[in-house]
Amino acid sequence: MPHSNLQHHLCVCDHFRLGGFIVSDMNLSSVNFSSTLTWYEENPLLTNYIVAATLCITINYINGTLIHTFRKYQILHSNPRYILFIHLVINDMMWLFLSTLLLIISYTLRIFFVPYCIILLIISIIITHNSPLNLAGMAIECYIAVCMPLRHGQICTVKKTYILIGLIWAASALSILPDLFILLATEPLQFFHSKVRCVRDFVFRSTYSLNKRDASHIVCLVVVWLTLIYTYARIMILFAARALSTDKTSAQKARNTILLHGAQLAMCMLSYVSPSVEVVLHIIFPGRILEIRFANYLIVYILPRFLSPIIYGVRDKKFREYLRMYFLSNRCRNKERKVTPEDKDHL
Repeated sequence: MPHSNLQHHLCVCDHFRLGGFIVSDMNLSSVNFSSTLTWYEENPLLTNYIVAATLCITINYINGTLIHTFRKYQILHSNPRYILFIHLVINDMMWLFLSTLLLIISYTLRIFFVPYCIILLIISIIITHNSPLNLAGMAIECYIAVCMPLRHGQICTVKKTYILIGLIWAASALSILPDLFILLATEPLQFFHSKVRCVRDFVFRSTYSLNKRDASHIVCLVVVWLTLIYTYARIMILFAARALSTDKTSAQKARNTILLHGAQLAMCMLSYVSPSVEVVLHIIFPGRILEIRFANYLIVYILPRFLSPIIYGVRDKKFREYLRMYFLSNRCRNKERKVTPEDKDHL
């Protein structure tokens, strides 16, 4: 490898992985800055961190509004669909919070105590696995509601919904707990008293952990994709039949919603294959590793969490109506607070 290429590869030094995504870190001191470079070109890592943190905070604000709406109206608590939706929103909020926290840690501290890093990584990995499993559960609920409407009330109860949520957390925890046992069995005691980059591959660095991770990703990918294909294919066939005999407009709207559900779930499932995709793109574009990883982070991890409030909240007629009522009630309360005692006396 020529010296210039070697120096370029040495500039791209460390990175950290949150649940499955990678945010790269560059050794900016080795770059010869030019006065003609833009601010982004001079500070690509800091700029990416600011953009990512801003997106995370914005999405969490929107999700917080949805949670307040759900809590305010008791009727939403008895609908399994909205329970699963709010669980997805809470899960996304936790992931975005951890994402922002690890971004700050990576930029300010660089290295972190191993025990604390293990805790953060385990939580983030579990939360990352929760999203596609929760979306698969919502696909099954939608399939039962559309294809078996008479049995929907018996199958999809509130109690069974919370049991499903518990099973989702248990399945996600089982996917990472073996890595913890392997870590405790293979690493020396000094490792747990040291500081490392808070990266999954830097902490769970055993070959067994890497092989187990790939195997678990393949299993989850196959199970969720089969669930997605079967449920949405049956729903689409039913809607196509209804469109021939009933209202075509409503059937087309339902079809578009199903397609959006499938697109979001497909993007979430990309988290299982994104490391392999990054390797391929790095080979094709060897000088664009920072841009590749940041684009992967936005497309695979941020965009699906931005679509969740739109697909399952704003586009849902019933939830949209309660959301509008929530905003109107807040607006009325704000107007009442602006009225002074003197104004009330005049009234």
